[in-house]
Amino acid sequence: MSEGAGKPPVVIVKPETTITSGTEVQEKLIAAARIFSDLLKPTLGPRGLDKMLYKTDGTTAITNDGAKIVAELMVKHPAAKMMVSMGNSQEEACGDGVTTTMLLCGALLEEANNLLRKGLHPLTLVEGYRLGLAACIEQIEADTREASEKRLTAVAETALRGKGAEAALDHFSAIISQALRVLAENRVDAGADQVAMFKTGTGGLRDSRLIRGVVVNRRVLMDSLPNHLEDVKVAVLGSDLKIRSMTRDAEIKITSADQLDSFVDAERSRKDAIADAIISCGAEAILCSGEIDRDILHRLSDSEIIAVGELDESELRNAAEATGSTIVDSVLDIESGDLGVCGSLDWERREASDQVEDIIRIDGCPNPKAVTIEVGGGGDTATEEIIRGLHDSLRATSIALAEDEVLPGAGSIHTRMAAAVRRASEQEPGRARLAMDAYARALEIIPATLVENSGGDTLDRILELRAAVNDNEFVGITPEGTVGPAIGVWHPRAVIEESLESATETAMSMLRIDQVISARGD
Repeated sequence: MSEGAGKPPVVIVKPETTITSGTEVQEKLIAAARIFSDLLKPTLGPRGLDKMLYKTDGTTAITNDGAKIVAELMVKHPAAKMMVSMGNSQEEACGDGVTTTMLLCGALLEEANNLLRKGLHPLTLVEGYRLGLAACIEQIEADTREASEKRLTAVAETALRGKGAEAALDHFSAIISQALRVLAENRVDAGADQVAMFKTGTGGLRDSRLIRGVVVNRRVLMDSLPNHLEDVKVAVLGSDLKIRSMTRDAEIKITSADQLDSFVDAERSRKDAIADAIISCGAEAILCSGEIDRDILHRLSDSEIIAVGELDESELRNAAEATGSTIVDSVLDIESGDLGVCGSLDWERREASDQVEDIIRIDGCPNPKAVTIEVGGGGDTATEEIIRGLHDSLRATSIALAEDEVLPGAGSIHTRMAAAVRRASEQEPGRARLAMDAYARALEIIPATLVENSGGDTLDRILELRAAVNDNEFVGITPEGTVGPAIGVWHPRAVIEESLESATETAMSMLRIDQVISARGD
């Protein structure tokens, strides 16, 4: 009998653990990723449709924004989680292009699956995809154009198409361009982070406008204060507007009425000192992050000084950047040099609504480093979708403005990259050429989806587009689903390039997986 005979086998994992190996692994991962990308396919382009998301808390959202859909999905499959991570990275880096990234990754994996079934090694696929990516980067370099004023407006319009804001496309694109121009005049890092959004809850989309300042919902505590001021000096306080509370409990023993009077007088004098510090610095409006003492509020109202409290950190920072104020931690340290200026300060109370806050608008700031887009419209769900579209458009336009590089849209750049990969594959003698051809076919998923969502014939249009791509002008898919010049459709280069690299790297990472070990047994 050999040594160890009759002994049980060595067990290193739990009995319920399952191990999947070979091509079955790639097939399962690819199938899961493909289903995930197909979920977003109908939302792409100007004719894309919306998804209704019904959340666990009972609320609903209607959107065709890929980032929003990805963020709300509760995925369990490891391949789907890789796709979610890829989409989140694209959203954080560029703020747009999530749906395109998902579709590209799904198409790359689907093309890879066909070659894997024919016996092509996964590493050969990875090598071919890497060569295809290099050819695409070269084509991007050749097709990059400068971001002129007209193209920047087109970038804003392209990001808004197919979303709720498209009903007032020209109006919103002008607002976005104006907002970024105003910011670019006053700061180096002008971008979407310096543009706040405010829902009015009334009017229509074309009632939306740009506020050269901030808008906040807070209660103005004194009704007697004027609701319109011009050329206002604004002070911003990063603390309460009251006497600071003691950190320790203390008991004061009072044995006479004089002692009580002196105690009350001391408290009043401290409140007067706070009010006098504000009045003496010349402020006509003060914004603070904490509570406002009633006695101090009355003193300020006697001097017609508006005081607004309990602002959060972002509102306080935006107000300071818009007005040019310095955020002061202690009210007793306020000086005239810390004050900012705004052209007008208005507040209105909507008696018919159930909201307890007033709408306070600080507008007309001479050199604002933060601005606000006031979005009109009555529907809350629809307005939220419009705001998401505006944010994506702001991110895309600000990236194009900062990098001064744009690429043609409407599927044009993806078709040109596919042609470049096919030309490069002719120089490849090995099996990697098959992977490069698959890479080129995967790139055409973008124009093919645009045709499909427009109700056109996908095969005919893609063949027609391949024939037209040899010309020097940029040709893509029109909103009607036909092949035509890609006029007025531009994307920031960073969005296209980041999307392509993320999709390729994620696909190659999945193809490298040869074994899945599941402790749950599924």
